[in-house]
Amino acid sequence: MSIPWGDIATCTTAGAGVAAAFGAWRAAERSAKAAASLTRIEEERWQSDLTPQFDLRLIETGNGHALLSVHLNGPDPLRHLDHIAIEVGDDDRDIASVTPGSGVTRADLDNFVWGPFKFSYGANGTDEHGRGPEPFPLEVGMGTRRAMQRTHPGFWMEGKSQGMWQGEYVGQPIRLVLTCRRGDRQWILARQLENPVFDAGT
Repeated sequence: MSIPWGDIATCTTAGAGVAAAFGAWRAAERSAKAAASLTRIEEERWQSDLTPQFDLRLIETGNGHALLSVHLNGPDPLRHLDHIAIEVGDDDRDIASVTPGSGVTRADLDNFVWGPFKFSYGANGTDEHGRGPEPFPLEVGMGTRRAMQRTHPGFWMEGKSQGMWQGEYVGQPIRLVLTCRRGDRQWILARQLENPVFDAGT
């Protein structure tokens, strides 16, 4: 049985229409993906361009105490940060593998600051562990200070003097992690400060 030419033409036209529609859909999909990729690239560039720039300085005040000067230098388009949380970081030892001794808990080891300086308890909302003060806002071009002090050996470190403990950190930096937010944007910055020479008389 032969198929009328009219039916063949109709089928051909319908097939061409489907192919054209599919082609248009694929083109629209590619265009949408390209636009999304470009938007993501622009967002990442803008995020990078707005990365907060800090001037961080440790100012010793005597008797093992110091002030951390935090100045938000820029960039100018950032204008301000709604939230700046600063935490002092630990050294490179693997605390998780340390087995707590008698009278020592895992929380004691985890809460202890394994480094030369910690934040001062009670100052600016700092808890008893000294990991960091309460978060605070800051305008570009402005600064603030937070109290710090030298760490002491853990109560379980029998026979270890303050001089011996601080001696372990000679030449090692003070590690800080800053978590900064403005609106829904967030930056996590790792910074290091030079550890001042320890004076055993303090």
